[in-house]
Amino acid sequence: MAVTTTINIGLTTTQDTTVDFKPNIPATMEAPSTYTHLPLTLDPATKALTSTDPSLEASLTDLNKLHRLFISLDTSPQVPPPPMPVNPKRSVQITKLRESGNASYKKGSYPEASQLYTLAIRMASDRPAWEASGLVREELSALYGNRAQAAMAQQLWPEASVDAEVSVEMKRVGNVKGWFRRGVCLKEMGRWEEAAEWVRQGLEFEKAGPERANLAELEGLAKEIEGRKGRS
Repeated sequence: MAVTTTINIGLTTTQDTTVDFKPNIPATMEAPSTYTHLPLTLDPATKALTSTDPSLEASLTDLNKLHRLFISLDTSPQVPPPPMPVNPKRSVQITKLRESGNASYKKGSYPEASQLYTLAIRMASDRPAWEASGLVREELSALYGNRAQAAMAQQLWPEASVDAEVSVEMKRVGNVKGWFRRGVCLKEMGRWEEAAEWVRQGLEFEKAGPERANLAELEGLAKEIEGRKGRS
């Protein structure tokens, strides 16, 4: 027979004996004028929380989802896991998908390469929120950049422009290729003013970055765009 435990926000004990919590409030502060009692029910089997209050449904759904995610982790038996855990299996799978995408790109199979990059992007995006954000941003920047290049090879300029922009948003400095790719896409779409401004920003960011020695392509693109603007 299943037994449920009702948890009442307001420091109510399991014996349903309510404890009044009255903090010391300075005279200059006013106590809240209202008190909301929220009944929560805990399922002892699944540890899921539910409530009769429909306004809590979305929040409890997210909380229960996060709890299940913690339980499913295979990186550590601790809940929550130790700081900055990284699932090595996921990293290996992402790397394999990216390398397969690169191989397809080199063979000229651009749609297939795009599909493989998309799978890798989904896997990287699904990393648990507590994993190092720097790792996720680095992975996504490279993967979106790869997919942008595959789209450019198919002359899918709008799609490539979006992916290149996301790549740069994930990593603004040390990403000359990302700045260059979107600049080319904007140029090919005839959006000269946007292209000029985009490349100008890219040069500003990258001139002080680790890839400042590799700015020749971006600088050449800037000159090409300015020359085209002068003739229009």
